[in-house]
Amino acid sequence: MRRVKTIKYIKLLSLIVSTVTLVFLSSYWRSAAIALPPPEDTPEEILRTKIIIEARSPINGKSLTAAEYVQLQAQLQEIPPPKLDPKIREQIFLLRLRKTLLQFFPFLNF
Repeated sequence: MRRVKTIKYIKLLSLIVSTVTLVFLSSYWRSAAIALPPPEDTPEEILRTKIIIEARSPINGKSLTAAEYVQLQAQLQEIPPPKLDPKIREQIFLLRLRKTLLQFFPFLNF
């Protein structure tokens, strides 16, 4: 009986020692690989101070210069984009409502 307990303790101790060793070695090997960023990576401090001089149009996504972007923003402030026809808005609302209801009640076919 005592011999069986001793064997169990030895197995448990060897399992703990091997697990700790494996975890320690794997963490040690990986730390060297991820310690530094790649040399071609630009540091965040430099990216934060960089002035962005190009922009994208909020209308169609084309590239704009800074002056064109400011001019477009001024135009959008003066003349807001046209609104949708109320009938089209109602149709979109009903389609969204139908989609939501079908998610909760998939057996309905309307």
